[in-house]
Amino acid sequence: MGRMPRELPIGLTPPDWLVRNLRAQQAPVNRAAVIRAAVAIALPLAIGLAVDRPFYGALASMGALNGVISDTAAAYRVRVPTIAIPQLFGAVGITLGALVYGRGWVAVVAVTGVALVSGMISTIGAVASASGLVLLLTCVVGAGLAMPGEWWLAPLLMSGGGLLVLVLALLAWPLRSGVPERTAVADTYRAVAELLTAVGGGTQAYDDARHAVTQSLNQSYDIVLAHRARHHGRSPELARLLAQLNAITPVVEAAPVAHLAAAPLPPEIPQAVRHLASAVETGYTGPTGLKPPAPDATETVRAVDHALRYAAEVVATPDVDPRGIDDRLGRPAALSIRAARAARGVALSAASWRYGLRLALCIGIAQVLVSILPVPRSYWVALTITFVLKPDFGSVFSRALLRALGTVAGLVIAAAVLAEVPRGWWDVLVLLLLAPLIPAFTPRGYGYQTAAITPVILLLSDVLNRQGTALLLPRLVDSLMGCAIALVAGYLLWPESWHTRVGDRLADAVDDTARYVEAAFGPSAVDPPARARMRRRLYRDLSAIRTEFQRALTEPPPTGRRAAAWWPLVVAVERIVDATTAARVRVRHGAPPPSAAEVTQVALQLSELAEGVRKAETLYEVRTDLTGPAASVLEPLRQEVAAARAITSPR
Repeated sequence: MGRMPRELPIGLTPPDWLVRNLRAQQAPVNRAAVIRAAVAIALPLAIGLAVDRPFYGALASMGALNGVISDTAAAYRVRVPTIAIPQLFGAVGITLGALVYGRGWVAVVAVTGVALVSGMISTIGAVASASGLVLLLTCVVGAGLAMPGEWWLAPLLMSGGGLLVLVLALLAWPLRSGVPERTAVADTYRAVAELLTAVGGGTQAYDDARHAVTQSLNQSYDIVLAHRARHHGRSPELARLLAQLNAITPVVEAAPVAHLAAAPLPPEIPQAVRHLASAVETGYTGPTGLKPPAPDATETVRAVDHALRYAAEVVATPDVDPRGIDDRLGRPAALSIRAARAARGVALSAASWRYGLRLALCIGIAQVLVSILPVPRSYWVALTITFVLKPDFGSVFSRALLRALGTVAGLVIAAAVLAEVPRGWWDVLVLLLLAPLIPAFTPRGYGYQTAAITPVILLLSDVLNRQGTALLLPRLVDSLMGCAIALVAGYLLWPESWHTRVGDRLADAVDDTARYVEAAFGPSAVDPPARARMRRRLYRDLSAIRTEFQRALTEPPPTGRRAAAWWPLVVAVERIVDATTAARVRVRHGAPPPSAAEVTQVALQLSELAEGVRKAETLYEVRTDLTGPAASVLEPLRQEVAAARAITSPR
């Protein structure tokens, strides 16, 4: 029998925030992305070697690396802007950087200005974030490394490498068009099946399943609506997918009612939802084979069954009128209108300016330091800062830590490659082995992504500079310098970095819930589509709050410790929204509606709770357990509000 491992002394036990940072996230390996990365990054270098222009091949491979990093979308139509637009910004960046190469303080000012623009546009959205990242990365490379040939050659090579990734990504489009969208919607149905399985069981299991449903709905709507901006009213497939997403919403709304009843649902119900998921994924439109509920079924089971039959009817319908589809998030504006709104938002948003200035300050400091100090590969310092300070990549502190650790791990691999592998065609073979690690490790976490990217970048840099293992120490020093600048000038000097935004965002969600209660039950109740959009936005906001909470937990004390104290209130607010949804469903199925006075009172209590959340400095773990629906449909909601107010109020 093996010996039990001895417990670590208390002083050697790693802190929770460090464990959270180092823990690998579970994610499936995207085999297509792995193959695509190997071909896209290795092929340009192979062509360059074949024509005796390895420098050109290495530049194109760097462009392909940018494309691999940007290739995060599932739907084919979404991949076009996700990969192509950042490459256009990359061409601009490498051109601007090459124009100021070797021009001293002019280069410092130019790169700092590009950093400001990059930071501001990065706050718009996912594609803009990737574009801002590539813009600054390529500008830094152009300003720190002499480019070959005419001014247009480097941007052409790098953009060509990135577009190679796009071409490879779109090869299967004729055969798999619409498959990622159908898969996303089917996965949402499966997540709902897991939610119904958790009904009546443990509270934690139900809360986790509900959060998974919210995330899946968000992802599905985002993927499908990426088509809708260009194809709404013309694509039958799009209209059908939107109808199927909308049809599962009543089932999701019925789940809180069933959970409040504290009784598990018959296993046939979640199994039927899984059957519908398979029908969505395959495009099946035949009979669904749903059996009627048992004669002695409870009112709750009948409510869930009613919603399920509506979803089954929509799934089985082959043709849907696009004009009657509501996407639960509002109609997207035309492309020109969205672009104008985004530009105005960037110009007027204090958050955009604040982040842009923070990134520009760090890049400016880095450029000044490398202009004064003899740093061999100065652009690596700014590259490190650019990655660490991305606004949508999570905690700056944790990214700086993981960047340093990932770089060290990547350097170990790079040292073995540069020391033992002969240069030339062997580089192509090594890239074929190392490049697939980037998409395979990226979902695991930032540190793992850095460890995968570092040896690839160093190998391509060696093709450009022929310095071998002499690149390793400068690379480590530059990365550590970049992490230090980001931590000091981009983190410690900004008081907002020390505070979590969970409380303020929770308060906003509670205020929105008060408006939702009035819209659902008040004298001026809105129509069902508008109410559904309000509910979807509420759950989307709560999902974002959970993400912010998880990010805050990776911060060192006291920020992480303060964030952990908000968790009971995060759960309480989610339950408040659930109780509100359950009350609306019960009224729809015949329960007496609440009086106007009760609605006004509950809305007032929610507004007072929001104000209490904004002022709360100490939280108390108090929980009021629900025993089931009371006489008034709003009584469970009142109990949840009372529990949340107890958390924010002194005993």
